[in-house]
Amino acid sequence: MMPVQAPTPSDRPPAATWSRPGERVMAAINRDPLTAPHALRNDALLAVAAAAVAVALGLLADGGRGPDALGWVLLLACNVPIVWRRRRPLLVLLGVVACVAPYHALDNPHSAPTPATYIALYTVAVTGRPLRAVLVGAGVLTLSTSVMLTINAHEALRMLQISGWVVAVLFCGVDVRFYRQYVASIVERAERAERTREEEARRRVAEERLRIARDLHDLLAHSITLIGVQTSVAAHVLSADPERLDRETVAKALDDIAETCRSARGELRTTLEVLREHGPPEARGPLPGLDGLPDLAQAARLAGARVEQTVRIRHAPPAVGAAAYRIVQEALTNAVRHAGPDVSVRVELDERQGALHLSVSDDGTGPAPGGTPGFGLVGMRERARSVGGTLDAGPRPGGGFEVAAVLPLTTTGKRIG
Repeated sequence: MMPVQAPTPSDRPPAATWSRPGERVMAAINRDPLTAPHALRNDALLAVAAAAVAVALGLLADGGRGPDALGWVLLLACNVPIVWRRRRPLLVLLGVVACVAPYHALDNPHSAPTPATYIALYTVAVTGRPLRAVLVGAGVLTLSTSVMLTINAHEALRMLQISGWVVAVLFCGVDVRFYRQYVASIVERAERAERTREEEARRRVAEERLRIARDLHDLLAHSITLIGVQTSVAAHVLSADPERLDRETVAKALDDIAETCRSARGELRTTLEVLREHGPPEARGPLPGLDGLPDLAQAARLAGARVEQTVRIRHAPPAVGAAAYRIVQEALTNAVRHAGPDVSVRVELDERQGALHLSVSDDGTGPAPGGTPGFGLVGMRERARSVGGTLDAGPRPGGGFEVAAVLPLTTTGKRIG
């Protein structure tokens, strides 16, 4: 059972400083009595306070006649077990009853030991099952009534009249116990949901990285195939007619091979910076790129969105194009899913300062306030990081939602910003 504590002073806003006493009271109610800090010290202070109240009642009750010498000893002794009430509630109650029963039998002021008795009964009720509280309460009332009958019938009748207070104390303890269990269950569910969410986030990140690895596999396969074709062209030129060697064609083929190797090496280096887990590619397909953006826009239009697309860039490295494709794909999916009906989406891609600037914005309502965020943003950020870029996403000042990414067009392994 996890305790629920009040906020620390550093977490509490200045305007709420007036509520500190109330927060402390609620923290004491919510806290599990068996795990509360400074329990022994607090119970010792409670025992002293109960003894002081008992002394005051002994001096003032019944016309101030006060207990006799043995009565004073029993009255003070019944408060001592309260110090250990959290550890052994039943033994503490038995100790209190063992002192209170002879105290009443000697016809001392009967209201004086009430605080110690009520504290012991409350502790039994708040730390045990309701059935135990009911049985203990019935036993205490029966014993008290029997002791009062040894004095006179009037005192026994008076004991039965005030038995409602005993029942009220027991029900209060049972109610607090149920409330603490309720609060503890809420805290436990919240912590379990948080753990599950973190595990799910890690799983989604791992899946996204695996998908990046698959795209990287396709990229390398494309580069190696291109190198093979260019090498075949150079070999054919060299062997077809050595006497009429076309040096310009051979030089161009070799230059293309070198450029392809440099591009593949740079893209491989930037992608491997964020890939930490390896797995066999289970599915293969062509690497998506900027030429697939019109298809994404058309799919969003078929889903009911009004998509306006502006692409002011002619060429991007395959890895950057694939990252931009995936980011636009996820952003359009989120807009169609969360922005509401008849949403207007604007997709912009342009080249500035050697980087691809991507923006997907909508004028919809966005996710419902207080809802649980999804994992799409995690995947988009991983995509941007895979090529050394950055991504920001959030509500727009004028309404709607925007996803903005900056992806470097030179795959040197350096990150932007």
